Amino acid sequence: MSLFSAFRIAGSGATAQGQRLNTVASNLANADSASGPDGQPYKARHVVFEATPGGALGAAPGSQGVRVSQVNVDNSAPRRLHDPKHPLADADGYVSLPNVNVAEEMVNMISAARSYENNIEVMNTARSLLQKTLQLGNS
Repeated sequence: MSLFSAFRIAGSGATAQGQRLNTVASNLANADSASGPDGQPYKARHVVFEATPGGALGAAPGSQGVRVSQVNVDNSAPRRLHDPKHPLADADGYVSLPNVNVAEEMVNMISAARSYENNIEVMNTARSLLQKTLQLGNS
């Protein structure tokens, strides 16, 4: 595999993890919102990855990249909080809040950030190797 293939594959991973980070950020930003534009509580979203043949990325045949295949909406029940004074409380005094698990999202954010950083480090290493190769050619 050439170093240019490494750039393409690591770039696909960084792009996918960047989208995962954006999705996690959206989930965390809406974790405590009582209602969205449609009047319903926000529903958590989760990114699904799929392998992409390296040839589709312009990388070496037989290598694999990654891409986001879809972003799924979590249709599980919203959290219910008893707060009879809240303006959106139902007749029983409960407010429906987003089904976002903040602890799980924080773990996802750390994982995505580390994966993103690893892909950037692969690209930096490939760049460094290419620079050293050029320096050898100039000597």
